[in-house]
Amino acid sequence: MAFKVLIVDDSDMVRHFHANILKSAGFDTEQAIDGMDALEKAVRSSFSLILCDLNMPRMDGITFIKELRKTGKETPVIIITTQEEAENRRKGYMSGANLYITKPVKPEELIINIKMLLGIS
Repeated sequence: MAFKVLIVDDSDMVRHFHANILKSAGFDTEQAIDGMDALEKAVRSSFSLILCDLNMPRMDGITFIKELRKTGKETPVIIITTQEEAENRRKGYMSGANLYITKPVKPEELIINIKMLLGIS
């Protein structure tokens, strides 16, 4: 079974960095440029997991996760952000995120966390 991950970040460089990490580990990826784009894609398609930044134009990560959860989708979401503050972490988890990681992300740590959330050994 192929696992498909949606990567949501307004930085083209960050999206491609994360996509390369995931592709090298055998995951299929799709990208979204902000929360609005991600919500449209997440409603139309099925994803195994979503990687999501917090600060983005049009729709930020917290709003995206809240809106995603309103649709009934329980897709695991990992927030990957530069925001280290405890309040942002709390908001992330309260919105429905499954994990909160601060940038820069270590590739091997990201893959371990994704596999853990997806139940892959």
